[in-house]
Amino acid sequence: MPESRGIRPEDHAVFSPEKMGKSTIFRSDRVLVGLNCFEPGQEHRLHTHAGQDKVYHVLAGSGQFMLDSEEIDMEAGMMLIAPEGVAHGIRNTGMARLIVLAILAPAP
Repeated sequence: MPESRGIRPEDHAVFSPEKMGKSTIFRSDRVLVGLNCFEPGQEHRLHTHAGQDKVYHVLAGSGQFMLDSEEIDMEAGMMLIAPEGVAHGIRNTGMARLIVLAILAPAP
């Protein structure tokens, strides 16, 4: 995919009935841009990244995001930032699919 063209991230969504779907839209040594896709009830358990910051931007749906010990209700259009070492996770608490743009820097 040419990086110079406009894209619709949602067109790259991948869903799985067993677990959260992941797809990579762009990757370099400096940044990874991907999608995390959740069916209702699916989650990405609390975890951390050493040496990486992570930005989540909700493109569609709604859910609950965990940031350290805080639970934050998120919906389409909202953004959450998880700095390096801060535990974070996502749970689709809605009735519709949840699509989240995930940006990690530097790339894993």
